[in-house]
Amino acid sequence: MQLTLYVPGLLLPDAIRSDTVFDLIAPSFSLLLGRGRRQAIPSDWLPSTFGLASPLPAAALRKVGVTGGNDTAHGTWLCLDPVHFQVAREGITLDDPAALALSEAEASALIDAIQTLFADWGTITSSTPECWELQLTRPLALETQALPDAIGQSLDPGLPGGADGRTWRRLIAEAQTVLHAHPINRQREAHGKPTVSSLWPWGLGALPDSIQANFTVAWSTDPVVVGLCAHAGFPCLSPPERFQPASGRVLAIVDTLAAPAKARDVLTWREALLAFEQNWLAPALAALKKRRCRELRLIATRADGNPAACGFTLNRSDLWRFWRRPQPLTALAESA
Repeated sequence: MQLTLYVPGLLLPDAIRSDTVFDLIAPSFSLLLGRGRRQAIPSDWLPSTFGLASPLPAAALRKVGVTGGNDTAHGTWLCLDPVHFQVAREGITLDDPAALALSEAEASALIDAIQTLFADWGTITSSTPECWELQLTRPLALETQALPDAIGQSLDPGLPGGADGRTWRRLIAEAQTVLHAHPINRQREAHGKPTVSSLWPWGLGALPDSIQANFTVAWSTDPVVVGLCAHAGFPCLSPPERFQPASGRVLAIVDTLAAPAKARDVLTWREALLAFEQNWLAPALAALKKRRCRELRLIATRADGNPAACGFTLNRSDLWRFWRRPQPLTALAESA
């Protein structure tokens, strides 16, 4: 087994890292930091490991991931996801779309209500109730921010940008008016549920002609990753709650630290880090010592769209480098 752990949100900003982790005791993590070989990691590691440029054509990949076949994702696609805006004294931020928990009937009714607004550009369908995609019938020049990077962040009034940005800002404003008045939103508001405030365009592009299959299996529920794996021709399975021995080259995406990292919820982040130590790093190192795992690789990234990233690789021979002492968690620095 050759295990790659990809952990968004594991890398905290330097400004808050030391105060957050200085008293945490995580011996497996400290061993990895001390004896692992630190490597330079490109900020777009996930696309590049599949041989693709960033940003990924998320909309087309999601379609492939849901349907399981490339035939349903011909042409150019754009994610047009329903989102909820959180209005606070500090400004307007974007809530996690998963909190909407739309039903299929609700998503279908809302899409029907806005479909005519975007008729000149294409047809809107949904791969899941929270994932809507527009299949384009004409070229689109749009500059956007990936939705996962925008969650919890202040909204940029200049987005979407690009040559068609102004037209699309107007379209989205019109869609907001329709959504605000829709009976579905009024019912959700009456029941204390978050409403669909707007639409978030991102992930523009067509399916790539080819993808590098550098893994034999992936563990993830991210619909874009599921689509990447399906297009590359290897399975993507629901991740286990903790490390499990497997065969081949395994990519495990552990995203339990991403949400608290974006929200700067340091208490929840600390709990998630210790759970990651117990459930993943400790048993993976034990498997490495017992020769059940040939190599362990950790990819740490920020969760807020910042391009910082770093990686550590450890094999069994590295464990014998006794002159390299375990390092405190403060050594996991984005600027190192």
